[in-house]
Amino acid sequence: MVDQPENIVLVYLGRIDEKVDRLADDMRELRARVGAVEQGVAQLGGRVDRLTDRIERVERRLELSPAQ
Repeated sequence: MVDQPENIVLVYLGRIDEKVDRLADDMRELRARVGAVEQGVAQLGGRVDRLTDRIERVERRLELSPAQ
């Protein structure tokens, strides 16, 4: 029996499918990493807010800023 040549379109479609699968995996990883960065930024924002409150309280106690 003679070997049938592979259909070039199917070969390229297979390659494209593999690349799309790799891109989908990369996107899942990036989404997870961006989510972690967002959580970190949110935590930092809360810490900055608390530090701001503490600094304002110290300034008021030292009479460095007007009482509110």
